[in-house]
Amino acid sequence: MALIDVQLPNSLARALRLPKKSVRRQQLKVLKKLLKKARFTEFGQQFQFDRILLDKNTVVSFQKHVPVYDYSKIYKEWWYKTLEGKPDICWPGKIKYYALSSGTSEAGSKYIPVTNDLLRGNRVVMVRQLLSLRYYQDIPMKSIGKGWLMIGGSTALQKGPGYYEGDLSGISAKKVPFWFSPFYKPGKRIARTKDWTRKLEEIVAQAPNWDIGFIVGVPAWIQMCMEKIIEKYQLKNIHEIWPNLGFFVHGGVSFEPYKKGFEKLLGKQITYIETYLASEGFIAYQDRQDERGMRLVTNQHLFFEFVPFDTNNFDQDGNLVDEPVALQINEVEEGKDYALLISTCAGAWRYLIGDTIRFTSKEKSEIIITGRTKHYLSLVGEHLSVDNMNQAIQLVSEELNISIPEFTVAGVPHGLFFAHQWYIASETELDPESIRNKIDENLKRLNDDYAVERKSALKDIGVKVLNPEIFMEFMRASGKEGGQHKFPRVLKGKMLKDWLNFLDNTTEKVQYP
Repeated sequence: MALIDVQLPNSLARALRLPKKSVRRQQLKVLKKLLKKARFTEFGQQFQFDRILLDKNTVVSFQKHVPVYDYSKIYKEWWYKTLEGKPDICWPGKIKYYALSSGTSEAGSKYIPVTNDLLRGNRVVMVRQLLSLRYYQDIPMKSIGKGWLMIGGSTALQKGPGYYEGDLSGISAKKVPFWFSPFYKPGKRIARTKDWTRKLEEIVAQAPNWDIGFIVGVPAWIQMCMEKIIEKYQLKNIHEIWPNLGFFVHGGVSFEPYKKGFEKLLGKQITYIETYLASEGFIAYQDRQDERGMRLVTNQHLFFEFVPFDTNNFDQDGNLVDEPVALQINEVEEGKDYALLISTCAGAWRYLIGDTIRFTSKEKSEIIITGRTKHYLSLVGEHLSVDNMNQAIQLVSEELNISIPEFTVAGVPHGLFFAHQWYIASETELDPESIRNKIDENLKRLNDDYAVERKSALKDIGVKVLNPEIFMEFMRASGKEGGQHKFPRVLKGKMLKDWLNFLDNTTEKVQYP
C-alpha cells in the first residue's frame, strides 16, 4: 500500500488550492494512512493501532491511546532502538537516515528519523509549491528555468553503524531527482564542504559562472553571501551578476528583520516565498502572493494537532504538562497561539515539534510561526512572543529607516523585579535610548499583557547596540556557523551564560563602545 498519493486531481487549480472537501476529512484520511502503514510496528502494536482504526471516532481514539511525546521522551522510549539498527519500531523497516537537529537552544544534537516516505512527501509538496507560482502576479517567469542556489549545511553525511547522519539538506541531496542536477547550485562538490568559510569563498569564486534564478536558505547567511559577491566583484547590486534572479525562498526565521538590509543588495524587486520545512517534514508553504500566512499541508503525509499555548498546557519554562489539551484542525481559532504536534511517515507520533503557530485564516488553513515553546519571555506574565519581537523590530526599522539584521532578548533581574535586555545588530552606531523607547512603545501597542506588566513587575528594558559581526562570531564560536543555523531570538539558561561570557571577552573591533 502506498502511503503517498502523488496523483493530482483532474483540475490543476483544485490540486494547488486543495480539494473543496474539508481539511478535517483530509487530515482524517492522512491519519488513517499513517496508522494502517504502521500498525504492525512495535509502536503500533503497543498502542493498538488496529483498534484505533476500527473506532468510529478515529482521532479521539488515537488521542486517547497514544501519549504526547517531546524529543527526549520518544527517543528514550522508542527511537534509541532504531539507532541500534532494530527495524519496525515506530515505522516499517529500518531507519537508514537521521537528520541532526539542535534547533536554536538545545546543546546536544537530536537524531530525527528520515524515511523514503517522508522524503517523497516533501518532494510532492515542493512541486505543489512551485506549481502555485502560476497564481502569482507579475513574476519573472524566465527565472524559473534558471539555476537554484541552495545554501544550507554540508551535504556530506557521516556513516554511523548501519545508518547515515547529517543535515536534512544532505539527506535530500542524496535523493535529488536526476533532472534537477543541472539547475542545482553550488553543485555537489561545494555543497559537501563542511567548512563554512571555505564554502562561501568557493561560491563567491564561482558566482560569475552561474545564471541564478532562485536563491534558497536562511536570510542571514544568504545576505552575507550576496554581500561578499558584491564586494568581490565591485558591483552596485547582485543583479549585475545575476540579472535573472527573481525569487528568494526562505524559512526558519521571520524574514522581516532582514528585509530592509536585504533589499539594499538588489537591483530590482524579487518575489519572496516563505516555507516551513523542518527536519520532521514539509509542514506549510506560502502559495499566495503578498500574504503573510503559509498554507498547512493537510492532505499529504503529516497529521496535525494543536495544543493551546497557555498556562494550562505549559509551565513557565515552556515544558508541556501531562495530558495537555490537543485540538483538531477544525477546532482551532484564528489569532490564538498553538504548539504544534505532528504525526509523520517517519515514526514521529503526537510529537511536540517545539514551534508555536497562529492561524491567520482558518478557512484556508493558513498559519504564521510565532516562536518556540521555550523562546517566549514571560517573566511576570508579559507573554512576549517572537512574533511580537519581530514586529517591534520591523516597526523600528521602518520608523528610523535603518537595518537591524539580528537581535536577541534576555530576561534579567532588576532589583526585586525583572527587566528585558535587548541586543541589537547594526552596521552603524545608533542611539540605544532612542531604540529602547521605540521598541518599548511598539510592544505596548502590540501586546496588552506587556503594556500592563510594564506598569508593575517588568520595571525596565535595556538596549545594547552591537556590530552584526559579533552575532556571527558567536555562532562560529558555538559551532553553529552557516547553513540552517539561526540566532536564537530569546536567550535563556546556558546559552545566555555563554553569550554574556562571549561579550565579556569580545574584541573591540566587533563591538561598539
